[in-house]
Amino acid sequence: MQSRLSLARAAGAVTFPEGRVALFRPPVDLDLEGLDPGRLVAVHGFRPDHDALAGRGLAVTPDLEGAPEGAVVFATRSKAFARALIAQACAALPMGAPVVVDGQKGDGIDSLLKACRAAFDVREVFSKAHGKCFAFPAAPAPADWTDGPIEADGFVTRPGVFSADGIDPGSALLAAKMGPLAGRVCDLGAGWGFLARAALASPDVTEVALIEAERIALDCARSNAADPRAVFYWADATRFEAPPFDHVLCNPPFHTSRKADPELGRAFVRAAARLTAPRGRSVFVANRHLPYEATLQEAFGSVVVLNEMAGYKVIQAERPQRSRA
Repeated sequence: MQSRLSLARAAGAVTFPEGRVALFRPPVDLDLEGLDPGRLVAVHGFRPDHDALAGRGLAVTPDLEGAPEGAVVFATRSKAFARALIAQACAALPMGAPVVVDGQKGDGIDSLLKACRAAFDVREVFSKAHGKCFAFPAAPAPADWTDGPIEADGFVTRPGVFSADGIDPGSALLAAKMGPLAGRVCDLGAGWGFLARAALASPDVTEVALIEAERIALDCARSNAADPRAVFYWADATRFEAPPFDHVLCNPPFHTSRKADPELGRAFVRAAARLTAPRGRSVFVANRHLPYEATLQEAFGSVVVLNEMAGYKVIQAERPQRSRA
């Protein structure tokens, strides 16, 4: 089935230049009909999607280099991040070059269109399949559409990262209940580094490995967990492999889109079991209603709820069962 973007191009509502076109945060199943993949570069900092797009033969980079002749920005769940992506596109393009924006209603495309109409010369709007596609000539974006650092609760964050406005309550509870740490620690799905900094507060910790799929969050973590014992990995946490750790800390995500997907959290549980030393332990925090207990019981020989508070549960798991993980 043709995408809204392909249909908008076929209808003449949006046009692409003849040269290089940058795709900001494209979906992994992007319809490439009528496009020359050799002229496209995908700008994507989420490692699983980055690798999936590369597997389709597209050039992919987390940081755009050079000046393309056009850009397509795909709306994200974060309004601030979507505006920041548009600002990046405008800054990278020659003045007047085409900027195309595509997105679903559920991802806030209507409010993004309203904001773009106030800031740019938006042309025809193409509506299809519960979303919109529109274009405008590149021009300087409003000054507050920046993707620069944010100060939140004494930490550095950025638009588009999880809990960009401050410390996540679940992570705060995990930090308070994780117990003494020593040796090698893994922060699985490290985000912008709150748990890693908490772990580094222990002088008995020799290493903290921060595993994070979102490049922007990991860049923030480099500032928030600036310690010679910290090691940073831009990687899909569910596939990450390393020698086992003495402690694994994890606040697993439960969605990559607006729809909750508990299987993602279960994949983090299985990854934690692979990464936990035989005499080590993993400590998780999750929303109380999320059904992780069965997976935890399969992946570990011992599972204990340490605390339940304010809609969250902190769970300690020991004796990893690697043949089942």
